[in-house]
Amino acid sequence: MAAHPLTKDAAAVLRDIGKLLPELEALYKDVHAHPELSMQETRTAGIAADRLEKAGFEVTTGVGKTGVVGLLRNGEGATVMLRADMDALPIEESTGLAYASKVTAKDAEGNTVPVGHMCGHDMHVAWLVGAATLLSKARDGWKGTLMAVFQPGEETAQGAQAMIDDGLLKRFPTPDVVLGQHVMVGPAGTVAGSAGPITSAADSLQIRLFGRGAHGSMPQASVDPVVMAASVVLRLQTIVSREVAATDAAVVTVGVLQAGTKENVIPDDAVIKLNVRTFDAGVRKHVLAAIERIVNAEAEASGAPRKPEITPLDRYPLNVNDETASNRIAEAFRGYFSPERVKHTGPAPASEDFGCFGTGMAGAVCVLVRRRQRS
Repeated sequence: MAAHPLTKDAAAVLRDIGKLLPELEALYKDVHAHPELSMQETRTAGIAADRLEKAGFEVTTGVGKTGVVGLLRNGEGATVMLRADMDALPIEESTGLAYASKVTAKDAEGNTVPVGHMCGHDMHVAWLVGAATLLSKARDGWKGTLMAVFQPGEETAQGAQAMIDDGLLKRFPTPDVVLGQHVMVGPAGTVAGSAGPITSAADSLQIRLFGRGAHGSMPQASVDPVVMAASVVLRLQTIVSREVAATDAAVVTVGVLQAGTKENVIPDDAVIKLNVRTFDAGVRKHVLAAIERIVNAEAEASGAPRKPEITPLDRYPLNVNDETASNRIAEAFRGYFSPERVKHTGPAPASEDFGCFGTGMAGAVCVLVRRRQRS
């Protein structure tokens, strides 16, 4: 379907996109074949820095450990930050593609794990390189400062905050608007977004329950942490079904339940790891309090010798898109892609640390857009 007519300035920026696409495809395949774990993205960061330097950006590396910041100053005007995350996941790829990842690496605990780009960050890197290159070549069509940020550690909720803690807000211009994008499953060639909440807040917790071990033939001598953990897991399911209003939304997922090493030995402790996703600060506070209440009550009911340990693992902020900026972007997208290819979407229970930039930068507005890449 033919795109709607572009403004003169937009047409100038996009005039070389056809010539650039083969290069960006090659870059995408290269990054896909060489994924790197969170906070270990040295090769990817090096590629990003090299591309920005060739495009005429002032480049700073090592921001927040492996982050890259590029500045392109082009006269008076707004400062616009474009952000792409770079990290991959500890998952083995089984696509069979010619450029499929065969990489393994040491994770933060020292374990050797397979590594693969399963969340589209390889595309994000290629997209931002493309946007930075095109905007650099078309400096006669816009004014202001472009700030390209290649962020580490999104998958572990470390990277955005690490860059902020390393002086992103003090060492570089404060953006007037921060724009991010994320590949999502859906019809190819469409984009989607909305004002307001776009991705959920997420909290991950580890719970250690303490019992008293014994031989399986003498259960009366034990305080069984396996039974305790099973009761906790079942009771946690009632938080969403019985404590969260039907008009609100929350997800509580237990992803890890570990206890013992032998079938006829009752262990001393059990570990539960869980994830919570919410779209409202009040709901989040209630759900986290309910988890603590249930865990402590089940331990007390079981006669546990000591209180459980509840340890936060990571937290993603709620991403709330600025209304004015979101509507302006949607209007521009409809003018280029055509209205039927620009979708309105509700909040998704996926999570992103992109919102840290909006929280940390007073006066900046943030917009996260979803791009569809699969049919």
